[in-house]
Amino acid sequence: MISKIQKFISGTNFSNALKVTIAAVFPVLLFSYFDHFQIGFTIALGAFFTFPSDIPSNLKHKINGLLVTSFIIAGVNLIINLCYPYAWIFYPVLITLIFCISMILVYGQRATMVSFSALLSLSLAFAHLNSGWEMLHYAGLLLAGGLFYTIISLLFFFIKPNHYVELQMAECIRLTAKYLKLRGDLWELNSNRKAITKKQLHLQVELNILHENIREILITNRTKSGSSGQNRKFLLSFISLVEILELAIATSFDHNKLHQKFDSYPKALETYQNLAYSLAKSLKLLSQSIEKHEAYTSEHNLIEDLHNFEETITSYKKDLKTKSSSEEVLMLITMLHYAEKQVEKIITLERAYTDNINSKDLIKGRDKDIEKFIKPQYYPLSTFVENLSFSSTVFRHSLRITVTILLGYMIGKVLPLENVYWIILTIVVIMKQGFGQTNERTYHRIFGTLLGGVIAFGILSVIHDSYVISTLAIIAMLLGFSFNPSNYKIGATFITIYVVLIYGVLAPDNGNVIEYRILDTIVGASLCLLANYFLWPSWEFLSLPAYIESAIEANRNYLREISIIYNKKTEVSTEYRLARKQAFIEIGNLMASFQRMLQEPKSKQNKLPQVYKLVVLNHSLLSSLASLGTYIQSHKTTEASKAFNVVVDKVLGNLEFAMNLLSNPDSTPTQSNEELDQRLTELKNIRSKELKQIKLIDKEAYQIKMQEAQLVIEQLIWMTNLSENIVKTTELLMSEKKESH
Repeated sequence: MISKIQKFISGTNFSNALKVTIAAVFPVLLFSYFDHFQIGFTIALGAFFTFPSDIPSNLKHKINGLLVTSFIIAGVNLIINLCYPYAWIFYPVLITLIFCISMILVYGQRATMVSFSALLSLSLAFAHLNSGWEMLHYAGLLLAGGLFYTIISLLFFFIKPNHYVELQMAECIRLTAKYLKLRGDLWELNSNRKAITKKQLHLQVELNILHENIREILITNRTKSGSSGQNRKFLLSFISLVEILELAIATSFDHNKLHQKFDSYPKALETYQNLAYSLAKSLKLLSQSIEKHEAYTSEHNLIEDLHNFEETITSYKKDLKTKSSSEEVLMLITMLHYAEKQVEKIITLERAYTDNINSKDLIKGRDKDIEKFIKPQYYPLSTFVENLSFSSTVFRHSLRITVTILLGYMIGKVLPLENVYWIILTIVVIMKQGFGQTNERTYHRIFGTLLGGVIAFGILSVIHDSYVISTLAIIAMLLGFSFNPSNYKIGATFITIYVVLIYGVLAPDNGNVIEYRILDTIVGASLCLLANYFLWPSWEFLSLPAYIESAIEANRNYLREISIIYNKKTEVSTEYRLARKQAFIEIGNLMASFQRMLQEPKSKQNKLPQVYKLVVLNHSLLSSLASLGTYIQSHKTTEASKAFNVVVDKVLGNLEFAMNLLSNPDSTPTQSNEELDQRLTELKNIRSKELKQIKLIDKEAYQIKMQEAQLVIEQLIWMTNLSENIVKTTELLMSEKKESH
């Protein structure tokens, strides 16, 4: 329990919550001391509104983002106050303002959070409308709050500049360990492999997001500040983690077949499973040491585990009098080679966190052209204009939230509700682009509001000391912002407790205000649910074809780069690494989209079996590509045959055809299978030809050629089957789509 509390307190979410709590509480306490509570409270609001845009990034982007947000929240408040007295101006300006603020989501994550901050400012503008010079005074105080929060955030940054990267790295190592642990679970005889694989897919989505966050910060810091020792260490760790995950995805085993083969010798699989678990445990311990800021000491001798498995293979051959070229022994050797590579990468990662290594020597050019791995941040007007159509999910979301806020405002004006702005605030906080996320947040918000209200009223009925209540309110605020990103239900509960307790201090006799607030929350949440279902809904099946096409295209580009390296025998190029990175990202995006689809109503889960099959096929193709790519990087290979290139061209053609089908269902294939069948037959005969030459080459060379022939041929045949299945499933998906129209 104590270790969990320590982990929570040292975490990023708690650190962020502490920043906004300090930035909000300090001005209130300071100005209350001088009997100017309202000034302090307004500055605190400015800090609140700026806080959401404080996302992890390099220093320059952090400062620019916070400054822009500070001015936007003050400007939005000023515009609302200026236009409010004139209805003929106010409503057109309000509609335009909400729509434009919502549309800046097209510019990415930072713009999304700036948009959220601006909408928060807009909703709270109705809580305290001003006139005359008071408008400028109030907007100025909001700006001061935003600037004060910026200063607090920068102080936290300079005190612990690497805090976020360390925690993200620790989390990435922990999730990678969890992924490897699931791979170990697959070796259980009666394991639920389908459920385990599903968990692995979910972990891949999480790891993709983490990789992108870490990649941006590390590479941008390196570009802006140079290659410091600390940054090199983080970069080395990150590269190793990406390679560990790639290797794990690239190497798959037929567990059923292996269990059948080794039923008479279970020690082989048991020894390997222990080795697999040791890989995961080593990473988990490293993650914990980083979180606790403790020196890392490995508790698992991975080299010894490898030796144990090697001895098991030797014992197997001796006990069962099996030849080294038998299928069973080749299977065990493949498992051993995978484990050796993982041990090598994990030891490299471990050494990066010890004091006796020069991380600069370990990089050895692996960070060449690494700045190309992040997207440059710029915000062209053309992107905004291109999204002004119903084909854009952001455009539909912007229309939806604009209409919903207007409805909420009108309902608040027509019905006898005292806190109109709270309805708008609830809509802003809950409504997201996707139905599933909005639906989930709606129920969590209502639950948190009701539970928080009950707890807070209970506290107010027992405690009457304003200092004690204020202290509890500050604690509730800190916990609310800490839990909000990871557990919205708990976060909403604590924030409701904070709001009710503050009202208990400011207006102890006005219980009706709190009751109306709960009612307003329910009204706002209900409007969100209805709007997301009926107003230009962004059902996931509408955008899934685009995700499928991007995934297929990324796999195609990855295969092209693999083919270039295999044919030319060149070193791994930046283009290859970029194609590999993009393939992993696009498959992750496709899986995330499919997961969102599962959160939507059953009636909107169109063509679910075909979509799921395409997700699995593209993921399997990525695994096969990564397997081939990893092999040719780590082994000296023979000259690429004509058969190899014919089969690769056929796979590329299949993927091109599948992409064309998604945009034009009437497309027809341009390639014939006649030569392909001939080349596949030729590939399948390579192994038998090599067997006839066993006496012409030495044993070691024979083993190497057999391994290359087996892996390359199997992967090419597998890729061909996968690409043909992708075409067939895409044809079925698009034919059903045509029929539904």
